[in-house]
Amino acid sequence: ESVISELGELFSEGDLVVDGGNSNYKETVRRGQMLAEKGIEFVDVGTSGGIWGLKEGYSMMVGGSETAVASLTPALKTLAPGDDIGWGHVGPNGSGHFVKMVHNGIEYGLMEAYAEGFEILKAKEEFGLDLHQISEIWRFGSVVRSWLLDLTANALADDADLSEIKGFVPDSGEGRWTVFEAIDLDIPAPIITHALFARFVSRQ
Repeated sequence: ESVISELGELFSEGDLVVDGGNSNYKETVRRGQMLAEKGIEFVDVGTSGGIWGLKEGYSMMVGGSETAVASLTPALKTLAPGDDIGWGHVGPNGSGHFVKMVHNGIEYGLMEAYAEGFEILKAKEEFGLDLHQISEIWRFGSVVRSWLLDLTANALADDADLSEIKGFVPDSGEGRWTVFEAIDLDIPAPIITHALFARFVSRQ
């Protein structure tokens, strides 16, 4: 907030401010309106890919005016996996961060589903299942393959029973915001909500 306010004082009409973090979309809308009063363009870029994005390219959900996004497009194409893949202008200010918020809520649900599935496999002791082997099988051709499964397989390769990993799962806020939004919109979201609560339980 302080950075946006400071930039608003330093920048001039026609300048462009980009927020590539995980800001609450409601705050993004307000900040966009605040900067617009000074003639300053504002673009929110919900960014996914983590540290691997530097090598593979980032997934970017972009919110802002057509003019502002057009001026930013060369940079977005440079950061994306390809010129026309992995990124897109999804709507006005706030929409980029809104889409990223829901993306993270979905991520919570996927991670919880993987955790539950592997827990069931591990509990079936009579079969002596190799969790790493199964994760590798699923990575190729399976309908549950994903980058999250790739990361799971990597973790199981190093620590077959994940004994070195603490059962403590933090949350950065986006899952909560997604649940709050679902409530406001009267949309049932039991999977995302349960996944969020499972994280709470892990910290008790």
